Amino acid sequence: MQSDMRELLRIATPTAAVGAIATLVGGLVAGGEGAIGAAVGCVVVIVFMTLGLLALNWVGKNMPHLFQGMGLMIYSAQLVLLLIFILSIRNTSLFDLQVFALSLVAAVIAWITTQAVLHARSQTLYVDPDADTRNRPGGAGGDRDE
Repeated sequence: MQSDMRELLRIATPTAAVGAIATLVGGLVAGGEGAIGAAVGCVVVIVFMTLGLLALNWVGKNMPHLFQGMGLMIYSAQLVLLLIFILSIRNTSLFDLQVFALSLVAAVIAWITTQAVLHARSQTLYVDPDADTRNRPGGAGGDRDE
C-alpha cells in the first residue's frame, strides 16, 4: 500500500501544480469566481482519478484476471459520475463554469500525461524470472536435461 501511495503522490503533485496555476490564472481572468472554479475543477479531477487508481491497484493485486475489464468499468463509472456531477452544478453561481471546465481539462491532461510518463519510466518485469523453476518437477535447483 505504501508504494501505491508513493505512486499516487508522484502523479497528484504535478496535477496539483497545474491546478494551482489554473487557480492563479482563473483568479486573474475571472476574479474570485474564476479562482474558485479552477480550484474546484482540479480537486474534482484529483479525487476522481485517485479513487479510480486506488480501485484499479486493488483489483490488480487481488483479482489480476479481471484487471482489464475492471479498468474499463472504472473508467466508464468515472465518466458517468463526472457527468452527474457536472449536471448537478450546471446552474451554480458559486464559481465560473468556463474556468471550471478549462481547469478540469488541464488537470486531466496533466494527470494522464504524468501517469503515462511514470509508467514508461518504470521498470516493470514482463517475464517472470522464477517461472522456470516453479514449473520444473522438483522445484528450484538441479540440472536441466536438454
